[in-house]
Amino acid sequence: MEQQDKQPIKMLADRVLVQIPQAEGERRSRSGILIPATAQMSKRLTWAEVVAVGPNVRAIEMGDHVLFNPEDRFEVEVRGDDYLILRERDIHAVASERLDETNTGLYL
Repeated sequence: MEQQDKQPIKMLADRVLVQIPQAEGERRSRSGILIPATAQMSKRLTWAEVVAVGPNVRAIEMGDHVLFNPEDRFEVEVRGDDYLILRERDIHAVASERLDETNTGLYL
């Protein structure tokens, strides 16, 4: 098992490996009310950072931030850290410095 932990990981097909920042667990409302991570909000989308992409992923790169539905995911632990595996088609939006070149008129 020790040897397996040292092997590199390669994502396949259109899969995207993301990590949700730890600060995303709890959040505050605009009025300052603390909302715990366990509180469920219907259909609330979540941002995460891309750490790996499969060879068939076309519009997303490592380091991008992506917006997705937390219900459309698979959780995995790699070397003690928690990650999510998504399909590219399940990602709703991408935020990245490299996208500044295209003027969409929408700023997130």
